[in-house]
Amino acid sequence: MEFGVFDHLDRSPLPLADYYEARLAVVEAIDRAGFYAYHLAEHHSTPIGMAPSPSVFLSAVAQRTKSLRFGPMIYALPLYHPLRMIEEICMLDQMSGGRLDVGFGRGASPIELQLYGQGPDKAREIYDEALAVVLKGLTEKSVSFKGKHFSYDSVPMEIAPAQRPHPPFWYGVHATDSAARCARDSINAVSLDGVRDTRSFVETYNATWASLGRQADARPKFGLGRFIVVADTDAEALRLGERAYPMWYDSFYFLFRRFGRMPKHPRPAKFSEIIADGRAIAGSPKTVTEVVRAQMTETGCDYFVGQFSFGDLTQDEMLRSIGLFAKHVMPALRGRARAG
Repeated sequence: MEFGVFDHLDRSPLPLADYYEARLAVVEAIDRAGFYAYHLAEHHSTPIGMAPSPSVFLSAVAQRTKSLRFGPMIYALPLYHPLRMIEEICMLDQMSGGRLDVGFGRGASPIELQLYGQGPDKAREIYDEALAVVLKGLTEKSVSFKGKHFSYDSVPMEIAPAQRPHPPFWYGVHATDSAARCARDSINAVSLDGVRDTRSFVETYNATWASLGRQADARPKFGLGRFIVVADTDAEALRLGERAYPMWYDSFYFLFRRFGRMPKHPRPAKFSEIIADGRAIAGSPKTVTEVVRAQMTETGCDYFVGQFSFGDLTQDEMLRSIGLFAKHVMPALRGRARAG
């Protein structure tokens, strides 16, 4: 079992320059604690995402960490020129010594696409074309492509990624057809959904993988993402989560309220409610270990992704939570995985 971290980089009470520095210190702690990877969301025109250009923040991560893998979860491809996307990926992979993991997607919010002048109804076809161009650019010496949205004729690729043929790819899964597509394309997946839905995604992924005659031990990672707060006692962890979550929730709903819409994947208003539906975990190391173990077993996931930073949690509170998780929870779950 491996462990990663997911981060919206959502707004906190800190001034923005101090906020970035504090979060980079948290990422350094994640690196020291032995986590596998740090996954950063991309959002625009909203306080849910203070890293609207993930590559800029991740270039600092590359320089401030030693062994931690990192990357966007996800780059919203309809908002990028694919040739520029190729170049950014290659630069980050080279600057980090081959530690980049790249998530691609259509963009989580139709409102954000529209604010950028993109029609959400075209996002799928733009994504498909852009991804095809990016794959060519990462693996070939020149790019030739003819499509509805992008056309290129022998564009030289004078920069290449450190990892060959390209960095590992990731996708955020919310449906069984997405899980099947990830399996066919050998893409790592992460689910932020409930236990029952995630179980169906994993079963679909595994069945598709097996139907192609591939070995189970060569299967990419399938991650389970959860809000997480670890403290000395259950009561303290719940208190921290209940205080911090409303600020994250208001940031999450900022654009949807402004434009009078509802998100495709809603979140409950209270921390106690998101704990009840299984998408958040809070407690002492013993409690957290038991809940994570149960959810990983029930879903069939093999990669746990914790969202330790959200709302108005302070740097010290985040570091304490991460430290307790790394000291007590990770060894306990890894030991159980080895015994199994």
